[in-house]
Amino acid sequence: MQKILFATSEAHPLIKTGGLADVASSLPRALLKRGHDVKILLPAYASVLAKAKSAGLKKVAELVINEQPIKLWQTRLPGSLVKVLLVDIPPFSEREGNPYCGPDGNDWSDNHWRFFIFAKIGEAIALNKAGLDWQPDIVHCNDWQTGLIPALLSPAEKRPAAVFTIHNLAYRGLFSYNIFTELNLPDYLWHHERLEFYGQLSFIKGGLAFADAITTVSQSYAQEIQTMEFGCGLDGLLRARSKDLTGVLNGIDTEEWNPGSDKLISHNYHRRTINQKVNNKTALQAQLGLPMDKSIPMLGFIGRLVEQKGVDLILNQMNELLALECQFVVLGSGFASYEQALKNIAEQHPDKVSVTIGYNEGFAHQIEASADLFLMPSLFEPCGLNQMYSLRYGTIPIVNAVGGLRDTVVEKELDEIGTEGNGFVFHLPTAEDLHATIKRALLCYQQPNLWKKLQQNGMSQDFSWEKSAERYEEIYAGVLNKVTQH
Repeated sequence: MQKILFATSEAHPLIKTGGLADVASSLPRALLKRGHDVKILLPAYASVLAKAKSAGLKKVAELVINEQPIKLWQTRLPGSLVKVLLVDIPPFSEREGNPYCGPDGNDWSDNHWRFFIFAKIGEAIALNKAGLDWQPDIVHCNDWQTGLIPALLSPAEKRPAAVFTIHNLAYRGLFSYNIFTELNLPDYLWHHERLEFYGQLSFIKGGLAFADAITTVSQSYAQEIQTMEFGCGLDGLLRARSKDLTGVLNGIDTEEWNPGSDKLISHNYHRRTINQKVNNKTALQAQLGLPMDKSIPMLGFIGRLVEQKGVDLILNQMNELLALECQFVVLGSGFASYEQALKNIAEQHPDKVSVTIGYNEGFAHQIEASADLFLMPSLFEPCGLNQMYSLRYGTIPIVNAVGGLRDTVVEKELDEIGTEGNGFVFHLPTAEDLHATIKRALLCYQQPNLWKKLQQNGMSQDFSWEKSAERYEEIYAGVLNKVTQH
């Protein structure tokens, strides 16, 4: 049994803006099940405190760090036995809305301070200086918001091992040199092999330069981020640390995402009753005011409406898509220009396109259960979870061959689907390539026996957290050896 502090800026269902939240609830639960003592460290955002009250909340410590009074609360992750420590400072707890940016879409001006204090608390708990009488063996940090923790721990003699997971390298936590001096960080950290990044302070570099092991969320992404194309300027550092870098494919919560027992969908079904899936489609067509027709193929898209997700590719082939016999259902939010363009298309083609701006977990489940095809044309995708949800729901993914999409979706010639074929893949990030792939998929849809084979192949895959948690245990064991030898 190991004691693990899992530091993250979001965890579902307490707070979620993306896939990090799903990982930060599922992996700790899987590790707890395997007998480890896991505590999640999370900012006490206003919305988190409100949700945590129903699960029970008790104050476990009060500290002052850099003249900032801090309360530490303990609660449980709703629906689980995992303990959660909440870092309560006014810039977290007295602010509504998005955890990282204001209503205008710009980052909160004090993000550097908020996540520096968060890191300092992570350091205090890790060194058993927070009054909890509990010291972890492993501190597992996630993305730039926790990147300073391994850097702060590095000089300590009796420190836990540090593991740092990259969920998306594009977010590097960049701030000016003035912020570096304002935070009073030690001078030796201002170095291009440490926290300095082309004249700026980079929080994520704290994790990349100082963690004992670096992981990322798929094997392909681990390779990609060591190249100039996907390395976001950090590829040199990652190549230098390639021996310490491992890709571990994320799992999914197979209880929450289970078409056989999902309470958020109108008709349950499983691999052997896949023919019942279509009842979800007609229910969703009725709900959205689309023509009710079992035979019309429905394409779904759920995600942030940002460049990374390939929204331009979708928009640039929209006229061709509208010429085909199909329906398109979108759920997401992001850049105003993308939102407006999609809303305009839906208004002009109400019989073919439905667009819902925002995020709604229940509606996401309905789309996964109803759609025949799921569009995921991301320009890069560290892991991706929606393609795994889709495979589990017998919804065939159409993906760009990048990152975790390449590791989970396999296209075979129609006469060679066998047990591996489970989706459709394009290899050039162009609207033409995406559209050609949609046409291949729709051609297969007209052949019910082949289509069913693809669905059943996807639905029989194991995307549970068990395998991933086992892999993390091996990584933890490796870094503990490393730290005790030093």
